[in-house]
Amino acid sequence: MTDKRVYNFSAGPSQLPVEVLKEAADQMLNYKGSGMSVMEMSHRSSTYQKIFDDTKATLKKVLNIPDNYKILLLQGGATQEFTNIALNLMVNGKSDYIITGSFSGKAAKEAAKFGDVHIAYNGKDNDFTEIPTQDQLDIREGVDYVHLCNNNTIYGTEWNYVPDTKGAPLVVDMSSDILSRPVDVSKYGVIYAGAQKNMGIAGLGVVIIREDLVKPHPANIPVLSELDTMLEKDSMYNTPPCWAIYMLGLVVKWIDEQGGLEVMKEKNEKKAKLLYDYLDQSDFYKPHAKKDARSNMNVTFTTPSKELDAEFVKESIAAGMTNLKGHRSVGGIRASIYNAMPYEGVEYLVNFMKEFEEKHKEYV
Repeated sequence: MTDKRVYNFSAGPSQLPVEVLKEAADQMLNYKGSGMSVMEMSHRSSTYQKIFDDTKATLKKVLNIPDNYKILLLQGGATQEFTNIALNLMVNGKSDYIITGSFSGKAAKEAAKFGDVHIAYNGKDNDFTEIPTQDQLDIREGVDYVHLCNNNTIYGTEWNYVPDTKGAPLVVDMSSDILSRPVDVSKYGVIYAGAQKNMGIAGLGVVIIREDLVKPHPANIPVLSELDTMLEKDSMYNTPPCWAIYMLGLVVKWIDEQGGLEVMKEKNEKKAKLLYDYLDQSDFYKPHAKKDARSNMNVTFTTPSKELDAEFVKESIAAGMTNLKGHRSVGGIRASIYNAMPYEGVEYLVNFMKEFEEKHKEYV
């Protein structure tokens, strides 16, 4: 890449579009003649209010969010929403959680502090290599909501269908694949996401919630967990993560200018196909996820040994790539290829993989 930038395959915080970084840099000291940086700006000022309003409007346009859904831009990322969802939506004290990886497991563990949480599926026994079919889901009647994580960054799996929840609202953590492809928002009760994977930078949680699910909050919960209060104050009960919201605005504007989510989907599928096609024809590398569950955002695989995994990561850094080491809980190699990763970056990785395989072909 230019300007001595590396190809950054980090799962999050992740690579940002160069155009977005340049625009933020150009506006860093003096945002549109205001005489100050967005970092220094009062969130109550008319200048920042326009940034905030434009960000929400562009996000609504890009995701085609229906009018009966509300957008909240909150502190704490997705992890804070593990708590907020349970405190606000579990009004009858019952919810079902589908566990397909680490973060859906953490969300279930947090919700269990506040009510009856039933595990409708747990992929731990198959090492989280797959996404369950509808028949594998043990969803109860009459629960307040059903929760799942749409893309599993650690294991490299992704949902490719919307499950039947027996009438219960579906709550989905879309942290690592939101904005990567079109979604029918109307099929979900709540979509939430941390911004630092495909939407911007760390510190921001985006919540898209159907307005009928916003109920008066329980009296004994923390004020910043009161979704009705945060909605009433338009996410500004206190000082919001101003810079992160500004960066989200730049990212969604960039997506819109690229042609929207259909274009993102086409580009992401092309990148993922290049990498998976090479993995499938190789006897050296072993993909983690089963074919019908593979993520287009996080591609996970191993070499023939842990020692070679470590050597792969070491040599990749010397070759101008970074953050290819798999998550500490599973090891191996992980290439996160979000919207901002250019096709050329995946080509560069695949060429490196070919050379590495040839160098160590005696292990095949």
